[in-house]
Amino acid sequence: MSQIALPLSVRRADDPVRIVIGNANRAVADALTHPQDWPFRTAVLVGPPRSGKSLLARWFAGQGGEVIDGVDTCDETEVFHRWNRAQESGTPLLLVSDSDPWEIALPDLRSRMGAALHLQIGVPDDMMVEELLWAHAEARGLALGEGAPTYLVPRLERSFAGIEVLVATIDRLSLERKVPATLSVWRDALEAVQGADQPRLI
Repeated sequence: MSQIALPLSVRRADDPVRIVIGNANRAVADALTHPQDWPFRTAVLVGPPRSGKSLLARWFAGQGGEVIDGVDTCDETEVFHRWNRAQESGTPLLLVSDSDPWEIALPDLRSRMGAALHLQIGVPDDMMVEELLWAHAEARGLALGEGAPTYLVPRLERSFAGIEVLVATIDRLSLERKVPATLSVWRDALEAVQGADQPRLI
């Protein structure tokens, strides 16, 4: 398991201090380090909510690339112009879309994006889920507790957003009860987030 440290200058208050790199995003991270290999120096990144698309994009921007985050909500003519300017300047361009697929109406833009490198963040495996639990706990200053991954990983939903919400719920319950995050807190947080007797989703 590897990590990308986030520069403090671009980190937001609710961001983790590092980007966890695992099975779900390793190919994306590798591609972001080699933009010279992208067709027309352009890539489109998609992935589930809270999967770190914007964090990776901000890291990429810090390396000198140009980023359009939320490109699926932008004016398509302006995106096309920015693509042209990036081509003229030789700047690699990363477009981050929350819609998958990104439906493009403008024919000229659609043809350019069809030729771009398409990157997708997938579903985290157990090892990455454990690292994400620690990363979100670290960002909150939460002592997750010894044995937490052993208990939580087999039981929690396999989604980036779900992992983040679970850690936030553990933090909230621990603070409300004025107790450390231990088994009773983990169990109640899981029930609060996923419901009683929620099956494991993979």
